[in-house]
Amino acid sequence: MCTEYVRDPWLPDRLLTTERDLLMPLLRRTPEEAYANRTACPGWTARQVLAHCGAALVRIVEGRLEEGVFLPEANACDVAEREEWPLGRVLDELERGLSEAGPVIAEREDGRLDAVALGEWVHAGDVREAFGEPGAYCGEALDLALPLLSVTSRKRETPRLVGVLADRGGEVDLGNAVEGRAPARFHGDAATLIRIYSGRPLVRTRYELTGATEQELLIYR
Repeated sequence: MCTEYVRDPWLPDRLLTTERDLLMPLLRRTPEEAYANRTACPGWTARQVLAHCGAALVRIVEGRLEEGVFLPEANACDVAEREEWPLGRVLDELERGLSEAGPVIAEREDGRLDAVALGEWVHAGDVREAFGEPGAYCGEALDLALPLLSVTSRKRETPRLVGVLADRGGEVDLGNAVEGRAPARFHGDAATLIRIYSGRPLVRTRYELTGATEQELLIYR
């Protein structure tokens, strides 16, 4: 059974533009050799993750959303197409996408593209981690990402979970109530919660999760 919620159509835009302002200066000043670092995404370097992000967002901007567009095969084709691009062109496309995709996402009344904005923010965390930067999967945009995670977890039909965030001094309510099943409980920091829901590595994290498995909570499968 799904929990009712009211969609904020401009939340993805606020997340994308906030992340643009935080991420792009870091990307522009990072030495090009660092873009060959591997990320949490199997087989992909930081450069390839960013190429995927820019391609996905510009597809939304230009309305090129044919069937299967965000499946792994299509994503791999988009990345391969950009292998010979100069790094500056990859970053320019990403910046354009972060700037222009939000209003297009907002116009979609079904909210089906909202999760793409959250995924872009998670990928920014992948790149920060690959660069050895602090604040992967948290940072200043977290206050926008958490409500979008709440919405996405409901749309992706994960079981209800109440998260007690030690570093935030509060709780988040995620997923959908399941008849006859008590809500799962999470105790830990917000970045670890993001890692669980997005399927990122949990090495060196500390948390308590009861009433659900990590696999049940994945929003990207």
